[in-house]
Amino acid sequence: MNESKNQVAAKELVAEMLGSMFLVMAAVSPMIMFTEVSDAPIGVALLANAVAVAFVLCALIEIFRRISGAHFNPVVTMVMLTEKRIGRQKAALFVTVQFAGGIIGMIISHLMFFDEVGSVLAISDNVRSGHVFIGEVFGTFILVMAILLLVKAKSSMISIIIGLLVGGQIVSTSSTMFANPQVTVARMFTDTILGIRPIDGMIFIVMQVIGALLAYLVYRFVFAKNKINNINDVEDTTI
Repeated sequence: MNESKNQVAAKELVAEMLGSMFLVMAAVSPMIMFTEVSDAPIGVALLANAVAVAFVLCALIEIFRRISGAHFNPVVTMVMLTEKRIGRQKAALFVTVQFAGGIIGMIISHLMFFDEVGSVLAISDNVRSGHVFIGEVFGTFILVMAILLLVKAKSSMISIIIGLLVGGQIVSTSSTMFANPQVTVARMFTDTILGIRPIDGMIFIVMQVIGALLAYLVYRFVFAKNKINNINDVEDTTI
């Protein structure tokens, strides 16, 4: 029997949960590995983190995008709901499993490095305040804008482009590019260098929502009514 259009298939929810889980693991584990196990300088660890997230996110999008759309991010789901690409019930369930997947990913990362971390979950007291907040606005803005434009263009390279964009923004934003409420909440529960204290995390989430809404407004007023060619349809003008 075919699934109802409004029915949320279990495979979609599992895809969103697994994608969110592995995304958090990719964001957390390399920093523990490089700073606690390998005793690497923070700059080297951050670069390794950017590479790991870029690679893993690219793979996760390619694996799951034909199942759930590969959101892994509540603000992406929020924008897709606003665009009427998904319904309210699906959006609510997606956000729920995204947050659950993120927490599970944090637990798994802590268990893998339990000798170094010493806890399964712990409330972070790592302060991230002041100028770093603006980094979350612009990091989330470019992420959501890229997704909207790539989806509109029906790009076949969305996984590669988003992976590269996120990896690059990790090392070029003052906040190191959280740009994702479920990742932010998960990182409230680690006392490693990756953590963020809850009060700062809540402000990060507000900044992420602002960035996503600004991206959506620019998209609607500037790009939505115009045709955007798929990269394969653009004439090659290189010499």
